[in-house]
Amino acid sequence: MQSKNKLDECFKEGERGGERHKGLKKIDISRELINKHLAKATHNLNAIIEFKNIGYSDWSASAAFYALYHCLLALLIKFGYQSRNQTCTFAFIEGLINKGKISLKLEELKEIFDKDITENLAHSEKILDIRENMQYSFKTSMEKEEFNKLLERTKLLFDKIRKEIEKEDK
Repeated sequence: MQSKNKLDECFKEGERGGERHKGLKKIDISRELINKHLAKATHNLNAIIEFKNIGYSDWSASAAFYALYHCLLALLIKFGYQSRNQTCTFAFIEGLINKGKISLKLEELKEIFDKDITENLAHSEKILDIRENMQYSFKTSMEKEEFNKLLERTKLLFDKIRKEIEKEDK
């Protein structure tokens, strides 16, 4: 997925940009910030169903992606970092996986974000691919089965990442 060079670029951008940086920045670990990102993640998780209920299930895919993304931002804060760039966020999480610091698997991370293009976007079950398919296509609703798979997979990953955040450091 991401290389060490990308992480180096992210850290340089974080140092260079001050408060409005577009990279990774070392910060104090803050339970308050972690909780705020988890609250936003939960808000987005609830929005998945609400969008479907009001006839906007195409937006459910974006809500699913951002529910998980805010969980990942909370996880970064647990390790003392802030991110203002999706690619940097995923590169950092990949590094945590590769170093064995978290139990999330690379395949699970790639369901949320994978820069490698899926050949058949319309039939992919990756959350990112579903989001991009719904966002950039003319479709305004998801099929029931597709929606249910998205919701189920999002909840599973959401719970796994949340448990990782809540896990006590050894």
